[in-house]
Amino acid sequence: MGSLAFALSTSVPGIHSAAIEDGELVVRTSRDRLLALMGLLRDDPRYACEQLMDLCGVDYPARAERFEVVYNLLSVTRNHRIRVIVTTDETNPVPSVHHLWPCATWWERECYDLFGVLFSGQPDLRRILTDYGFEGHPLRKDFPLTGYVEMRYDEDRRQVVYEPVKLTQDFRNFDFESPWEGILTLPGDEKAHESRQGLKLPR
Repeated sequence: MGSLAFALSTSVPGIHSAAIEDGELVVRTSRDRLLALMGLLRDDPRYACEQLMDLCGVDYPARAERFEVVYNLLSVTRNHRIRVIVTTDETNPVPSVHHLWPCATWWERECYDLFGVLFSGQPDLRRILTDYGFEGHPLRKDFPLTGYVEMRYDEDRRQVVYEPVKLTQDFRNFDFESPWEGILTLPGDEKAHESRQGLKLPR
């Protein structure tokens, strides 16, 4: 893997870094060089990455380009994995790789849905996990933990309705004590407790 990292970092333009991290080759590149690099990793017999195992997003809100798009590639022929990382923001799209690995459509749609990352050249960039009309992108670090609306089926109106989220705060007061402390008789164990203690429990 070290030789692959050296070959990529010295012979392929647009590579920011190529190094072994936790036993895997991790390559960082720019958006405008992504397609050329991915085509090389798929077609060059030295790399032979036949499969795109997954594509995921990572959010670093403090950065100017807050999102990392991470591609995990697998070479069955060479028995190695290569991770490719590019960065972007809310407005600049990342080139789609669906023409290299058709399964990328699923992953790119998921990344768009959950993070809001745009992919240029992707013909089917629709939400895939959230519902129709959903607002926001739930895996962004600044997305509220409770969301904005909740969905339920209204029996009277006979349709699905959206309502603002209303959360009670009762369960946010924790005393950090075991719920079993102070309980002499566990639920369902009343008869055994009665026989052990020689007590007559009320019926």
